[in-house]
Amino acid sequence: MENRILIYAPTGQDAALASKMLTLSKVDNMVVKNASELSEQLLAGAGAVLTVEEALSPGGIKALGDHVQRQPGWSDLPVMLLTHRGPDSPGVRRAIAALGNVTLLERPVRTLTLITSLQSVLRARAKQYQVRETDRRKDEFLASLGHELRNPLAPIRTSMGVLTHLYPQQPPITKVSEVIERQVTHLTRLVGDLLDVARINSGKIELQPTHVTFAAIINHVVELCAAAAAAKRIRIELALPHDDIRLFADYARVVQIVANIVTNAVKFTPEDGHIRVHAQVVAGCLEISVSDSGIGLDAAAVGRIFTMLEQSRPLSGQIRSGLGIGLSLSRQFAEMHGGSVHARSDGPGKGSEFIVKLPVVSSVAAPGPREAGLADLAEYRPRVLVVDDNRDAADSLQFMFEMEHCDVDTAYDGHAAVRAVELSMPDMIVMDLGMPSMHGYEAARRIRRHPGSQAVLMIALTGWGQSDARQRTIEAGFDHHLVKPVNFDEIRQLASARLPKGAALRGAL
Repeated sequence: MENRILIYAPTGQDAALASKMLTLSKVDNMVVKNASELSEQLLAGAGAVLTVEEALSPGGIKALGDHVQRQPGWSDLPVMLLTHRGPDSPGVRRAIAALGNVTLLERPVRTLTLITSLQSVLRARAKQYQVRETDRRKDEFLASLGHELRNPLAPIRTSMGVLTHLYPQQPPITKVSEVIERQVTHLTRLVGDLLDVARINSGKIELQPTHVTFAAIINHVVELCAAAAAAKRIRIELALPHDDIRLFADYARVVQIVANIVTNAVKFTPEDGHIRVHAQVVAGCLEISVSDSGIGLDAAAVGRIFTMLEQSRPLSGQIRSGLGIGLSLSRQFAEMHGGSVHARSDGPGKGSEFIVKLPVVSSVAAPGPREAGLADLAEYRPRVLVVDDNRDAADSLQFMFEMEHCDVDTAYDGHAAVRAVELSMPDMIVMDLGMPSMHGYEAARRIRRHPGSQAVLMIALTGWGQSDARQRTIEAGFDHHLVKPVNFDEIRQLASARLPKGAALRGAL
């Protein structure tokens, strides 16, 4: 389908003659009768389009032009245009402007010229398909890399939590713990960015919008960026509206939009500099301006700063740092929300300003109060089953639960998890997905078939964070999907909302 030539010449005999000529030369082709059929067949795949000057009606130009505008980054559909008057024709000029990759052949065209020209564009098209395949493999590699990196991060963070709990108020332990937490958080964020690139390119990112307040978002952003700013003595000034601004948006993604921009400002602002975050509502949109006293941008950089893997020019003596994808993700996530991100600068050395625009929900009912939980019934020792083929990850998580006064069993594969449930039904199961012999999905399905298992809180704890993996966990019977390395507080919060009365984690709920 992808190597065929679509022939669009709805009047006269040109289409039939061209098809016969290409068929004799063993070139796959298909004649399309109208603009609607052309649009339909372009979606099915085409190596190139062969058309004639007379076919360039508004409908034909629109069908081709719309397809060209929607093309993915790897694709540049070739269009062969047969013309009597060459580029002097107004219709031909419009086609060149709208379609881009147009090759003109002056009529009458010789058979050999047409065939060799089409073979040439098909070879070029084959190179585009190779780029697409390379991108697909890259996305698969990034997803696999993210999963493999998250697995060792989980026991590192959990083990550090164990040490901090065992030796509270010990300055050496506290200092080392803070260093490890900062670096694990930073690495986790880089891994998340890599995975987001893969998901966006493969169309697997889906927003999970809820009613959220801008105050909660900006507080989270400041929390994420405060340490890096403090290390360079950079002051972050906030100028925010007094009104309670509410958005219908994906909380995590909006935090990511703004945090990526503020982090970028911190990175390229010299020590003792300042960053100003100003927000206001204008014509139904929340405008967030992040301006800094940093190195600024030249005119060329402003145009390319949101390109994937693009990085700003570093200060003299600095090396490039980061992956060069944060700003690109910010723009793409903003556009997915129906918003935008733009940059401007007066030039090198004069700082930069990034402006985010997002739709606003003017008012929304405040959520009701949460139930107090089970802190008054903490004498009960919840029964927890931890399942992970990574023994370090399982054992460190076991220690954390035991310090919460839980009775904990561990299993190192899916079969062992099912056997453990048959012996004693736990209150909560925290289970990895990618295990040998029996993966977590199958183990969860088998566990849910046991009487009484519907009351068990089942949490998938995994390195896979793609939307399809999340959907599979729900279908398998899990209640929640957490991505490694997880902060233990997330597990506490899930337990507080779900465990039956009396099954509380001591000191947490």
